[in-house]
Amino acid sequence: MQTLAQWDGGPGPWILFFPLIWAAVVVGAVTLLRRTAGRGRRGPWGPAGTARPAGDSPLAVLGRRFASGEIDEDEYWRPLSVLDEQFGRRGGTA
Repeated sequence: MQTLAQWDGGPGPWILFFPLIWAAVVVGAVTLLRRTAGRGRRGPWGPAGTARPAGDSPLAVLGRRFASGEIDEDEYWRPLSVLDEQFGRRGGTA
Protein backbone atom coordinates (compact mmCIF):
# COMPACT_ATOMS: atom_id res chain seq x y z
CA MET A 1 0.00 0.00 0.00
CA GLN A 2 1.38 3.34 -1.01
CA THR A 3 0.79 6.29 1.35
CA LEU A 4 0.98 9.99 0.56
CA ALA A 5 4.38 10.38 2.25
CA GLN A 6 5.89 7.49 0.26
CA TRP A 7 4.64 8.74 -3.09
CA ASP A 8 7.36 9.38 -5.66
CA GLY A 9 7.35 13.17 -5.53
CA GLY A 10 6.36 13.53 -1.87
CA PRO A 11 3.21 15.28 -0.81
CA GLY A 12 3.93 18.40 -2.83
CA PRO A 13 3.22 22.02 -1.97
CA TRP A 14 -0.55 21.46 -1.90
CA ILE A 15 -0.15 19.77 1.50
CA LEU A 16 0.19 23.29 3.00
CA PHE A 17 -3.49 23.91 2.30
CA PHE A 18 -4.60 21.50 5.04
CA PRO A 19 -3.14 23.57 7.91
CA LEU A 20 -4.49 26.73 6.30
CA ILE A 21 -7.98 25.23 6.09
CA TRP A 22 -7.85 24.15 9.75
CA ALA A 23 -6.56 27.58 10.78
CA ALA A 24 -9.46 29.22 8.93
CA VAL A 25 -11.95 26.92 10.68
CA VAL A 26 -10.49 27.68 14.11
CA VAL A 27 -10.36 31.45 13.49
CA GLY A 28 -13.95 31.39 12.21
CA ALA A 29 -15.18 29.46 15.26
CA VAL A 30 -13.38 31.79 17.69
CA THR A 31 -14.72 34.86 15.89
CA LEU A 32 -18.26 33.52 15.96
CA LEU A 33 -18.05 32.69 19.66
CA ARG A 34 -16.58 36.06 20.58
CA ARG A 35 -19.26 37.95 18.65
CA THR A 36 -22.13 36.02 20.23
CA ALA A 37 -20.83 35.53 23.79
CA GLY A 38 -21.77 38.96 25.19
CA ARG A 39 -25.13 39.30 23.51
CA GLY A 40 -27.19 37.10 25.79
CA ARG A 41 -30.57 36.17 24.35
CA ARG A 42 -30.30 38.44 21.31
CA GLY A 43 -27.90 36.12 19.50
CA PRO A 44 -25.64 37.23 16.69
CA TRP A 45 -28.34 39.19 14.85
CA GLY A 46 -28.84 42.11 17.24
CA PRO A 47 -26.58 45.16 17.21
CA ALA A 48 -23.75 44.98 19.70
CA GLY A 49 -24.24 48.36 21.37
CA THR A 50 -27.98 48.19 21.85
CA ALA A 51 -29.18 49.54 25.17
CA ARG A 52 -31.97 47.94 27.12
CA PRO A 53 -35.50 48.42 25.75
CA ALA A 54 -37.10 51.83 26.20
CA GLY A 55 -39.91 50.24 28.23
CA ASP A 56 -37.44 49.52 31.02
CA SER A 57 -35.83 52.96 31.12
CA PRO A 58 -36.45 55.13 34.20
CA LEU A 59 -38.07 57.80 32.05
CA ALA A 60 -40.52 55.30 30.56
CA VAL A 61 -41.41 53.91 33.99
CA LEU A 62 -42.00 57.43 35.28
CA GLY A 63 -44.19 58.24 32.28
CA ARG A 64 -46.25 55.06 32.73
CA ARG A 65 -46.78 55.78 36.42
CA PHE A 66 -47.92 59.32 35.63
CA ALA A 67 -50.21 58.15 32.82
CA SER A 68 -51.83 55.50 35.01
CA GLY A 69 -52.47 58.01 37.81
CA GLU A 70 -50.12 56.46 40.38
CA ILE A 71 -48.34 59.80 40.81
CA ASP A 72 -49.54 63.38 40.41
CA GLU A 73 -47.97 66.17 38.36
CA ASP A 74 -45.63 67.40 41.12
CA GLU A 75 -44.38 63.87 41.75
CA TYR A 76 -43.80 63.53 38.00
CA TRP A 77 -41.84 66.75 37.38
CA ARG A 78 -39.39 66.42 40.30
CA PRO A 79 -37.90 63.07 39.26
CA LEU A 80 -38.12 64.06 35.60
CA SER A 81 -35.86 67.07 36.21
CA VAL A 82 -33.35 64.86 38.03
CA LEU A 83 -33.41 62.25 35.26
CA ASP A 84 -33.11 64.98 32.65
CA GLU A 85 -29.95 66.26 34.34
CA GLN A 86 -28.55 62.76 34.71
CA PHE A 87 -29.25 61.47 31.21
CA GLY A 88 -29.21 64.79 29.37
CA ARG A 89 -32.33 64.07 27.35
CA ARG A 90 -36.06 63.80 27.71
CA GLY A 91 -38.44 61.10 26.63
CA GLY A 92 -38.19 57.34 26.72
CA THR A 93 -35.86 56.89 23.76
CA ALA A 94 -32.67 55.00 24.37
